[in-house]
Amino acid sequence: MNHSIFTAVLLGAICVLFKAQAHIDINVVACQTNDTAPEDEKQQDGEEMFYVDFKNNAVIYTIPEFVDKFTYPGWMASALVNHAVCIHNLNGAVKAEKDPPEQIDPPQSTIFSREEVELGKSNSLICFVTNFYPAPVKVKWTKNNVEVKDGVTLSRYYPNPDLTFQQFSTLSITPQEGDVYSCSVEHKGLPEPLTRIWEPEANNEPNTAATAFCGIGLTLGLLGVGVGTFFLIKGNNCN
Repeated sequence: MNHSIFTAVLLGAICVLFKAQAHIDINVVACQTNDTAPEDEKQQDGEEMFYVDFKNNAVIYTIPEFVDKFTYPGWMASALVNHAVCIHNLNGAVKAEKDPPEQIDPPQSTIFSREEVELGKSNSLICFVTNFYPAPVKVKWTKNNVEVKDGVTLSRYYPNPDLTFQQFSTLSITPQEGDVYSCSVEHKGLPEPLTRIWEPEANNEPNTAATAFCGIGLTLGLLGVGVGTFFLIKGNNCN
């Protein structure tokens, strides 16, 4: 999907040979003219190794604990330079194209439980939002028509291959009979919030969570090896 040049993405690939095995390193740099946080991440063979947290001026490593540890001491300084170059090139491109209109893609969402549902047992709901542009989205949770803020998390946004984005939000729950939860997503591409409803009685099939985790783990590899592996392990019942 083609988007307006209000987003600039720079991709670089290097093939490195180790004992006849090829690996592909990719550095993704993205910037926008609005207030959306920039992106700078490192991937190997399509799996995220780390990304830059520009707000806290830090490099965040996302590889799982069983992988040998490594560091890139100069990456933060390099990311700041790359971001300045990205903004410079983006502003030049916008001027050359006479400030083209921003393309907007509304999000799609789904909601499911992290574990098999047992009434009275702690669990988590996951609201997965994808295929939207530009980033980010706002997510609001409710329980029995009352907004819930405690126990809520919202991930950073991740790029899809077609240059749209994806995010997910979680809510810690202890479901009881009769509870009704909802996840509402707000985005400039939506005329009104996109709301999904979840009830424990209607979502207590043994393989519901496993199927959802499997599908997301397989199709969203660019979430990074840490998050991608998490989804695949949770979906280990799928074929």
